[in-house]
Amino acid sequence: MTTLSDGTTTLVLPDDLDWSDEFSWAPVVQATDYSITGALIVQTAARQTGRPITLVGSESRAWVRQPVVLQLDTWSHVAGQVLTLVMRGVSRQVMFRHTDAPAFDAREIWGEVPTLASQEFAVTLKFMEV
Repeated sequence: MTTLSDGTTTLVLPDDLDWSDEFSWAPVVQATDYSITGALIVQTAARQTGRPITLVGSESRAWVRQPVVLQLDTWSHVAGQVLTLVMRGVSRQVMFRHTDAPAFDAREIWGEVPTLASQEFAVTLKFMEV
């Protein structure tokens, strides 16, 4: 089960959301430069946080209903909001990744009236692990 929580409210998200950048992040950062003698200087370290987690639904799967979309939209508008994402049995502290706007997007499915609680949406959630 995939869930997202602010400690008070917990949303159940579709398990078939695609984690599109799961294997494109490197936990190692490296910088190189040359000294005035021409020697190569290599600095390597492990990143502490900041892993991007982009969860994507589509028009054919991973839909969420309007009440969930409204809560996600509310959370995405809170500066510095830290949430707990539990996905595939692993708990992670995440924030919306506003540096890659939009951090939250919802696309209506079927074209129904958007005020109906049964209206479904394909969502894109851009988080970063903190």
